[in-house]
Amino acid sequence: PAFRYFCKMTFYKLWLFTLSSLVIIISIPRGRNVANIKFLRMSFLPLKYIFGLKIVVKGKENLRTKKPFVLVLNHQTSLDLIVMMEILPNRCVPIAKKEILYMGTFGLACWLSGLIFIDRKKREESITTLTEVAHSLHKENLRVLIFPEGTRNRGGSMLPFKRGAFQLAVKAQVPIIPVVISSYHNFYNQKEKRFTPGKSIIQILPEVDTVGLGPDDVPKLTEQVRDSMLTAFQGIS
Repeated sequence: PAFRYFCKMTFYKLWLFTLSSLVIIISIPRGRNVANIKFLRMSFLPLKYIFGLKIVVKGKENLRTKKPFVLVLNHQTSLDLIVMMEILPNRCVPIAKKEILYMGTFGLACWLSGLIFIDRKKREESITTLTEVAHSLHKENLRVLIFPEGTRNRGGSMLPFKRGAFQLAVKAQVPIIPVVISSYHNFYNQKEKRFTPGKSIIQILPEVDTVGLGPDDVPKLTEQVRDSMLTAFQGIS
């Protein structure tokens, strides 16, 4: 099983870097543009069939909005990329750590797709970036995807949430749509070097309104969303 795990993860990385080259070629005529995200998304879609992952989406109706919003997801492993591409809406830009930018062809494909990169070590710079994003949400009718845990969580629960996503939503006065991905534990475990076919459930929760909220409401909002996501996570895992 360890050998199989290693082969699958190597294949996953090779797939990413190879298909990213294609995404770059298709995206270059437009330059850096959020419209290119659909090519990046398409490059991930075959992987679920290759790895035998069954992805079940619940609450799809909660994403049927034409307005800007902030999508918040729990973060477990690099497999989140395959799963989240299943529901990634149009004109939705993930916010990612700056390190991804330096990941060869994949980093360049992400940049051309309009991903927003933040340096987690430079707090002031990150806040400035998020403020700029808040202004462009309405202006460009964008949606943003953020992992509020800020880092991968392999512990089978949820880490405390960082407040950036919630400050952004309040500043822009746009709703938050929480999305919960069930635990991968029954088919994927990095420590045990296990990666078998399996089933993942995505639960899209109803949007949380932020109209009329101010900076002082952010801590309570953050906890409220985390609690609802944690309850859903335990329910579907």
